[in-house]
Amino acid sequence: MDGEIESTNSVLYRTLFVTVAKIKYRRERWNTSRTERLRFEQHTQSDGIPGIRNNYKGYGSSYHFPGLLNLLSMSKHSQILREDNNSDASYIELSLEEAALARAPSEGCEEEVGKTSRQQRLLVVANRLPVSAVRRGEDSWFLEMSVGGLVSGLLGVKGFEVSWIGWAGVNVPDEIGQEALTKALAEKVRSLGLLLDTYVVSCIPVFLDEETVHQYYNGYCNNILWPLFHYLGLPHEDRLDTTRSFQSQFAAYKKANQMFADVVNEHYQEGDVVWCNDYHLMLLPKCLKESNSKMKVGWFLHTPFPSSEIHRMLPSRSELLHSVLAADLIGFHTYDYARHFVSACTRILGLEGTPKGVQDQGRLTRVAAFPMGIDSNRFLRALELPKVQDVIKEIEKRFEGRKVMLGIDRLDMIKGIPQKLLAFENFLEENAYWRDKVVLVQIAVPTRADVLEYQKLTSQVHEMVARINGRFGTLTALPINHMDRSLGFHELCALYAVTDVALITSLRDGMNLVGYEYVACQERKKGVLILSEFAGAAQSLGAGAILVNPWNITEVAAAITQALNMQSGEREKRHKLNFSHVKTHTSQKWAETFVSELNDTVVQQQLRTRQVPPPLPTERAIESYLMSTNRLIILGFNATLTEPVEKKGDQIKGMELKVHPELKRSLTELCSDPKNTVVVLSGSDRTVLEENFREYDVWLAAENGMFLRPAKGEWMTTMPDILNMEWVDSVKHVLEYFTERTPRSHFEERETTLVWNYKYAEVEFGRLQARDMLQHLWSGPISNAPVDIIQGSRSVELRAVGITKGAAIDRILGEIAYSKFMTSPIDYVLCIGHYLDEDVFTFFEPALPSFDPFLPRSKVTDSVKFLAEERLSKTPSRKSGPKSPQKKTENSICISPPCPAFEKTSWNIIDLKKENYFSCTVGRTQSYARYMLGSSSDVVAFLKDLADASLNSLSSNQNASTSCRNTEEISLQSGIPDWVTMVK
Repeated sequence: MDGEIESTNSVLYRTLFVTVAKIKYRRERWNTSRTERLRFEQHTQSDGIPGIRNNYKGYGSSYHFPGLLNLLSMSKHSQILREDNNSDASYIELSLEEAALARAPSEGCEEEVGKTSRQQRLLVVANRLPVSAVRRGEDSWFLEMSVGGLVSGLLGVKGFEVSWIGWAGVNVPDEIGQEALTKALAEKVRSLGLLLDTYVVSCIPVFLDEETVHQYYNGYCNNILWPLFHYLGLPHEDRLDTTRSFQSQFAAYKKANQMFADVVNEHYQEGDVVWCNDYHLMLLPKCLKESNSKMKVGWFLHTPFPSSEIHRMLPSRSELLHSVLAADLIGFHTYDYARHFVSACTRILGLEGTPKGVQDQGRLTRVAAFPMGIDSNRFLRALELPKVQDVIKEIEKRFEGRKVMLGIDRLDMIKGIPQKLLAFENFLEENAYWRDKVVLVQIAVPTRADVLEYQKLTSQVHEMVARINGRFGTLTALPINHMDRSLGFHELCALYAVTDVALITSLRDGMNLVGYEYVACQERKKGVLILSEFAGAAQSLGAGAILVNPWNITEVAAAITQALNMQSGEREKRHKLNFSHVKTHTSQKWAETFVSELNDTVVQQQLRTRQVPPPLPTERAIESYLMSTNRLIILGFNATLTEPVEKKGDQIKGMELKVHPELKRSLTELCSDPKNTVVVLSGSDRTVLEENFREYDVWLAAENGMFLRPAKGEWMTTMPDILNMEWVDSVKHVLEYFTERTPRSHFEERETTLVWNYKYAEVEFGRLQARDMLQHLWSGPISNAPVDIIQGSRSVELRAVGITKGAAIDRILGEIAYSKFMTSPIDYVLCIGHYLDEDVFTFFEPALPSFDPFLPRSKVTDSVKFLAEERLSKTPSRKSGPKSPQKKTENSICISPPCPAFEKTSWNIIDLKKENYFSCTVGRTQSYARYMLGSSSDVVAFLKDLADASLNSLSSNQNASTSCRNTEEISLQSGIPDWVTMVK
């Protein structure tokens, strides 16, 4: 929480505690390769818990476009395009020779993979499998391995047995076909995996029916989520009608995610890591956690994540966010996308965002940026192949005497192809010298050709290319060579190698690694990269690329001029920066880092979970309650006995503090039990408590116990005689100033405290204002004043030093013992509340709980002994004077009773056994309390059960007494001696 100040010892303990846990965990890792050990040594030398990787600056995507190009030579190995429109990735089906080349070990890399009996299994769950399936008969399938950005990255993971779970891309309604495809996938992938020396051991299909695919895949994923995540907005009515409605699409989306979850649960083994991928499976983490809360689940988004103002347009916004937050680790391409996600959780769900992630009821979900890369060595090795060298020579001959500019994109709205063509046209208009000396090779891979918007885009691009070629072309040269097709891997590498300027003008792109591939192939020519600032790769390659705003046509045209006229020295400098990044930030490192962070996050979460109080054992609490004879019940008020707060996103509906309507009977019955003393201890003022509890026979302790009202009595003060309140006036001016500056905030002036509350204000702005206000206070009004500051989730409370609920308990117990003329000690204590200062929970403990490295220690006031002689010299209506602090014995406070017959004796007012003390926090998972209840509704349910048990116990006792009296009367009437009846 902002503003928390931890002692040096706390920080030291935290670092040592987590570091030791990491060392223990790393020793248990199955794979101990040399590179893993080196990375571990660097990891354990860092301070604290690892957060977002600062050495990564961005993320992009890689698209491979297999096919043929008329101007280029054809590869002797045919390339077949298999494109996944939804996942925004195209797959090249490689021959075994090419696939082996892709997985060959890098030069100079001498990794030693430890031989173990079993590697940790990694279950990769994605919308599509890494293979393409074509049915050739009832029980016959033809399969081809595919390679793409996600596939190549995950194939680089070593030390894991990888099982890939996904949709095969075909409708298989019959069981014979499903069994045959499952068997074919197992055999094909296993044999290919052994050949390529990978750890992929299985591909497991998820069979989706045709209607579900239409509603889930073409509908909700492609028609709603994908456009929204790319800032294109939600579909209009005409587009919505073609795919039914939001409701039917979202229902299919939930059904498909549950089907994926069922397959994962079927194949999951204890210790497996489940990696969910992309926006198709946003509900999957919650489905998996509901079936197995101990499952290690990570989720990674391969597209941009929009700002909260865009995401809040989505009708199912809250359910999607909550489901993703069920994962242990959430990964994004860039820090910007991670920041947008945290902001959406804060503004839409009202949760607390931290530098490490999102906090929800004490559970921290890690959110971090993991930039992806490419296998650069694969491209470098390909350039040395004779077939690639032949293609390079042919292209150089074809474009001899001209500078080559290259654009490779899917024919999609987000790729900015029309903007690129307009900028190139503007460049040719203003630079007549270059009209016959430069050529733009634009590869545009068709996608979703059956969608009207894409058909219009295709027509628009073709018209623009024709217009520009007509204006600036000659009989021997055209300024634009446009191809509505794709390139094979070898032709792609050759074209990268001869290109002078690569032009990427994406309007919004989360996965674009074309720039990475271009840089990897430019070791000889050292060309220039012009990159859109809206592409994820811009944060990684921005140091060496020319960043442009694709919407600014003039700026892009000027960048083209700058790139073509750039001197060789500057080109080499820029290329060196980019090439160094591409070589070190590979797809293999991306995958390994994510899985490693997921394992670390689960360990850290387990350490935090151990500090979370267990749920209140209601049956045992009621059983101990019935066996006791003198009970003390301490209850909080706000967020404990009040109605649940209504929240809409980050906004909390304003409402007065009122006792929960279902508590009336329960409180009445508990207060009517003569064995009970019920105390409502709150920070609220006397007026609020009086209005709510006037009708109950309950003790009221207002303003943290500084004012006390016995049951049906008058208010008295328990404040110390010496209480410095001179700071109040100066602090009030600061609070009034920030209240005016912060809409929907307010401050309450009580007799002993000042509270500034911003729970109704916009949460982010409120936290910034609270931080600013504390800086003003610390530097001015309270710099030397005896003031304690208590920070809530959306409040700041200032009170004089020594005013705590724990300190007030001392004085309250003395008043209770005096007023009720207690003759037996309290043998049962129940303390329930949503308290920020938790010394009230530790007051009845024999000692402070063991040190919690994740929870800041609060100062607990020493208990005070009360002597009867001192108490009897005062009347309840007068102010209690300062008490002499004395040492408290274990679980007891010494007091002399007010009865004259016992003036010279002393006894313990509290005689607690460990099993008879139940401290319970409400809605706070990090607490000194022994137990926890989730909300005020849980408190209501428990008190109802407690009251029912109390009522039944009273009824049983009354019946027993009546039965005993009846027996005595019968004995007297019959003349039978009493002792005979007693013996019977």
